[in-house]
Amino acid sequence: MIKGLISPILSPFNEDLSFNQSLYNELAEDLLANGCAGLAPFGTTGEALSIGNEERIRALQGLIDSGIDPSIMIPGTGLCNITDTIKMSKHALDLGCHGIMTLPPFYFKGMSDEGLFNYFEKLIEGINHQSLKIYLYHIPQVSGVGLSIELVKKLKKTFPNIVVGIKDSSGEWKNTKALLGIDELIVYPGAELPVIDAIKLGAPGCISATANLNSSDIAKVINLCHDNEWNNAEELHKKVKSVRMLFQDYAPIPAQKRLLAMKTGNDIWSIVRPPLLSMSKEKGQELAKELNDNYGYSF
Repeated sequence: MIKGLISPILSPFNEDLSFNQSLYNELAEDLLANGCAGLAPFGTTGEALSIGNEERIRALQGLIDSGIDPSIMIPGTGLCNITDTIKMSKHALDLGCHGIMTLPPFYFKGMSDEGLFNYFEKLIEGINHQSLKIYLYHIPQVSGVGLSIELVKKLKKTFPNIVVGIKDSSGEWKNTKALLGIDELIVYPGAELPVIDAIKLGAPGCISATANLNSSDIAKVINLCHDNEWNNAEELHKKVKSVRMLFQDYAPIPAQKRLLAMKTGNDIWSIVRPPLLSMSKEKGQELAKELNDNYGYSF
C-alpha cells in the first residue's frame, strides 16, 4: 500500500481549455517534494469527469515521461460504461501504476448490490491484468451511487487480491469505521478530518483534496501518527482541520485553483472547465487573507 498522504492532483487548463501538461508535471513534482507519498490523478478534485479519455491517456504518460514514478500513482478510471473503464484501467496498469481507483457505474441510479457486484465482476474479467489492484471509490453525494458495506465485503471476499482498498469520501465517520473493520481492506478516508482516528484503526493515511495546497502539514500529521507521537499529531491536526473546514465554505476546486494561481503567479491555474466557474480574484484574496492572517500561510 501507499502509506501517507495521497493527493488527488488538480488538473491545469489553458485559456482555450486544452490540458496543460507542463503545469501538471510541475505540480506533481511539488506535491511529492512537500510531503505527499502518492498521487491520485483524475479524481473529483482533478475534474476527472470533465477530461476526455485520450486526454487522460496523454496526461498520465506525460507524468511518467517527466520522471514521476508510476508505482506511487492510483489514477481514477471509473466511467459510466464498462468498455472505457476497462480501457483506462489497462492503460494505467500497463504503465506500471500501483493500482486504479474506480467509481461504480454512476448514470443509472437505484441499482441493487447484485447489479453493482455484477458490474465489478465483469470489469475485473475485462481488465484481466496480472497487476490489477482496485481501490473502490465511494462518494455517493457526488456520484449518486454508493457502495454498501455488504457489497464491499462481498467484493473483498470474492476478489481478495484484486479489490484491495477503498477511498471513502462519504464524510460519514460511521461508514469509514465500518470499512476499517473489513479484514485486510485498505481504507483511505477522503479527507484529513478523521485521519487520526482512522490511522488508529489501521488506515495508512488519507487521500485529501486540500493536499494540493496544504500537503506539508497534513503529511506531518500522518507521519507523527505513524511515529506514535499522538499528542503532537493532535495539536497540529487542530490547525489542519480548521483549514479544511475553511475551504469547505467555498467551492473547493475553484478555490484551490485560484489560490494556486496566486501562489505560483500563473493565472492559468485559476481556469476550470465548464460547468464549474472560476473563483474571482476578489474572492480568492478574501480566502487568502483568512489563511494568511489566521494560519500563517502565504498566498
